[in-house]
Amino acid sequence: MPATTKSAAYAAQTATSPLAPFTIDRRDPGPTDVAMEILFCGVCHSDLHWVRNEWGTANYPVVPGHEIVGRVTKVGSSVKGFKPGDIASVGCLVDSCRTCDHCKKHLEQFCLNGATFTYGGEDKHLGGFTHGGYSKHIVVDEKFTLHVPKGLDPAASAPLLCAGITTYSPLRQWGAAKGKKVGIVGLGGLGHMGVKFAHAFGAHTVLFTTSPSKIEDGKRLGADEVVISKNEAEMQKHAGSFDIILDTVSADHDINALLGQLRLDGTLALVGVPPKPMAIGAFGLIMPRKKIAGSLIGGIAETQEMLDFCGKHSITSDIEMIPIDYINTAYERMLKSDVKYRFVIDMASMK
Repeated sequence: MPATTKSAAYAAQTATSPLAPFTIDRRDPGPTDVAMEILFCGVCHSDLHWVRNEWGTANYPVVPGHEIVGRVTKVGSSVKGFKPGDIASVGCLVDSCRTCDHCKKHLEQFCLNGATFTYGGEDKHLGGFTHGGYSKHIVVDEKFTLHVPKGLDPAASAPLLCAGITTYSPLRQWGAAKGKKVGIVGLGGLGHMGVKFAHAFGAHTVLFTTSPSKIEDGKRLGADEVVISKNEAEMQKHAGSFDIILDTVSADHDINALLGQLRLDGTLALVGVPPKPMAIGAFGLIMPRKKIAGSLIGGIAETQEMLDFCGKHSITSDIEMIPIDYINTAYERMLKSDVKYRFVIDMASMK
């Protein structure tokens, strides 16, 4: 077992306890490792799900956080792509088997032998479970460490490591581009990034929302049109016209109404996770031929591609910066969708 160094962190001890100060061990960097001081960590809704064990898979204590931007402090002897002082980042993955068919295709998130996620995964170095970015330091293999393009605000870049790649990957996979019509369902942490990416890809971008109060913001973020999905006349106007619809909503909603918006061979891509199974009418899929698909983050190469794309197009998340001791309040506000559009923890606030 490698030598370790103590790091301050925030953790939940049970599904009902608040996040509170905690101390964790980080391994000292080996030959292929990059060590960094965490500067900023985004707050993802998945963090809340995991902390409260809403998916039934949590292991305690939980140190969440997989939208990490930091400053490199030390690198191993074999590391070529990073040096101390670099601004680097870590997303949802910190390892995979690297040898299975999926890993060879740079789809480490679908590793057939089990990807190691940034928190709650099996820690192959120290035993136990991995700890995430609500902490002062992290050590990650170079192959799972990412470059943050110069010129991007490091704090506003943090959510790109999950919210960014979660929306970028399906839009790329199903061909968002100039000449295509793309719908984004929901204007939250994921949806606001989906609007930005669809617009940057050159697609005619339409936001679907239930809230008229989001029309102005949707257009500011890059939507060419905004459809109030509860308005039948507005929905009918666009029926059968979309090449791609990216559904970011994790609440119960009518997926069949969205299927009605697709044209022949259109794709409805799901990245939200509603709590209950959705009823899908078969005729909505077969007349005319349509597809429902799902997507999970992205591999390491695609995540770096996304970051580079953001650097080229000056894309970051809209954020609200918070100190670490505000995190429990931030979770309650997140449940009420009371954030525009992603909380980011300033880790300098952690003592």
